[in-house]
Amino acid sequence: MSTGFFWDERCFWHGVGDYALTLPLGGAMGGDVQPLAAGGLPENPETKRRLKNLMEVTGLIGDLSVRTAPAATTQDLARVHPESYLQSFKTMSDQGGGELGLRTPFLKGGYDIATLSAGLAKTALDAVLKGELRNAYALSRPPGHHCLPDWPNGFCLLNNIGIAIEAARAAGLAKRFAVVDWDVHHGNGTEAVFYDREDVLTISLHQEWNYPLNTGAVTDRGTGAGLGYNLNVPLPPGAGHTAYLEAMEQITLPALAQFQPDVIIVACGFDACIFDPLARMMATPETFRLMTRQVMQAADQLCDRRLVLVHEGGYSEAYVPFCGHAVMEELSGSDKTAVDPMAEAVKIRQPSDRMNAVYSTLIREIAAELLPLGAPA
Repeated sequence: MSTGFFWDERCFWHGVGDYALTLPLGGAMGGDVQPLAAGGLPENPETKRRLKNLMEVTGLIGDLSVRTAPAATTQDLARVHPESYLQSFKTMSDQGGGELGLRTPFLKGGYDIATLSAGLAKTALDAVLKGELRNAYALSRPPGHHCLPDWPNGFCLLNNIGIAIEAARAAGLAKRFAVVDWDVHHGNGTEAVFYDREDVLTISLHQEWNYPLNTGAVTDRGTGAGLGYNLNVPLPPGAGHTAYLEAMEQITLPALAQFQPDVIIVACGFDACIFDPLARMMATPETFRLMTRQVMQAADQLCDRRLVLVHEGGYSEAYVPFCGHAVMEELSGSDKTAVDPMAEAVKIRQPSDRMNAVYSTLIREIAAELLPLGAPA
């Protein structure tokens, strides 16, 4: 059994409109924003394409089962998104594109590309649950973890992981799903899809009050049957390698062990890396490698190694490929490495022992509030 790598060139062709970082362009008056020379949102094809390119150059891609996938069907989408939203999205896409939500521009054909992106996640999960692959990575684009059932935001147009989970459930492939989201931004969309469910555990590790500004608090625990099965771990700006691994060790892994999922799905964003333009965290390729090792060990112990990673954010075109390559090395067991060219520079910039002690105290306080799972006493 091997590691699957799911991708589709057409996902790189998703167009995202006229922005400078996350600011809309316009005018030539005070307070207006001048277009960037490179143009557009930070969510662009290059971070994903350059990850695949780096794996081709090192030869790691030859150690993977490289696959594509059909688009998610209308029936797949409708398990998560209401018909009214899907129809509005498709109509606007067919008419040339537009923007349905907050920072979610798309060009003509954007709906079709988004269904391909969801299809990659769906098929990767399907293949792992059927035992065709040991584990899998879906290079999905556009991303999905910010998309609510009826409102897209944060570059996300369809909730890829939610669609994949509901398709697997409908096919009878699994009953209990755990989602670990280490994208630096709060996974508010996936949270919303499963907020009242006790059969889907959602865990989001994110920079506190980054995006969205009004979500991701520790006190947001779920509702109804889902109370206690939505865990938010907001970390302060500046948290780095040690803090991320401790948050995984103290909160994520115990929660997974208590929940006993049939499969673990990671919303794999690389925007917690030290060079990301949309965050202020200090993670490195080694951080992502070791977090991958942690969830692999949990999957080994809890759910017969069933593990799927779905690509989300990460906007440093130069550095995301090295973070992603480290994850793929660990996931596949390949000996094809990509040496981090900034390893020494980022190591000496990590938080001091004094600051890590502050982060450690906070993480332990959050762990005490969130664990054990279930309704708070």
